[in-house]
Amino acid sequence: MRAPFPSIVTVAALLSIVQGSAADAAGAQAPGTAAIPRTADGKPDLSGIWQVMNTANWDIQDHSAQKGVPGSQGVVEGNEIPYQPWALAKKKENYERRATLDPETKCYLPGVPRITYTPFPFQIIQKPNELTILYEYVHAVRYIYTNGNPHPPGPIDWWLGDSRGRWEGNTLIVDVIHFNDQTWFDRAGNFHSEALHLTERYALVDADHIDYAVTVEDPKVFTRPWNMSMILYRHKEKNIQLLDYECYSFDYQNLYPFPDVGAPK
Repeated sequence: MRAPFPSIVTVAALLSIVQGSAADAAGAQAPGTAAIPRTADGKPDLSGIWQVMNTANWDIQDHSAQKGVPGSQGVVEGNEIPYQPWALAKKKENYERRATLDPETKCYLPGVPRITYTPFPFQIIQKPNELTILYEYVHAVRYIYTNGNPHPPGPIDWWLGDSRGRWEGNTLIVDVIHFNDQTWFDRAGNFHSEALHLTERYALVDADHIDYAVTVEDPKVFTRPWNMSMILYRHKEKNIQLLDYECYSFDYQNLYPFPDVGAPK
């Protein structure tokens, strides 16, 4: 005896199950893709207010806690900065005299990449041919051009350099040149020359995290390129916005409260 032909209701239920399973399978094949917000032109959408959760502004390498400085693991790959011998000696001198030599104490712009990991939020506004980054720190503004135009001829003495970006898959690659030599990487005295060349990578891991990496090149100071990396976290607070932070020529004792580092008299 033949089995009864399935009813319309049964067939509909089976189709629903099959379609649901197919949808689940499709989602399972590309969970990262589904989780990444995208712009109208299909690029990962980096727009939002972001901030690091590390102490790289104090020291980009591993460091123990001390008065005024929280201990932390560093952000330098391998924890080694390949200084040329003369530059290593200069870095040590910078460290000993950091209370008066650190450009931050003079309210200079922190430079790139340091401005990314200062303890202040920043906002990315993304457009098809340009990303604008607004920093809470002294209202700094940076433009990353993605329209294919090359760097202007130089050399040019700029605090934040000139940034030209391109997309490789889901990663924004930013080439940055045209710096001055007046900024440091941190308060520990790590420095560079005007020949600094950076390659930044912004990869959206999911809706709320950017994997930020930067390759540092400077043939005048280092023996080879070296890398830093960290996570940028999206602010999710209600009504989050950038606030005002004005820098004044500092009470050095508050910024560098170390007994072994003399503040200006």
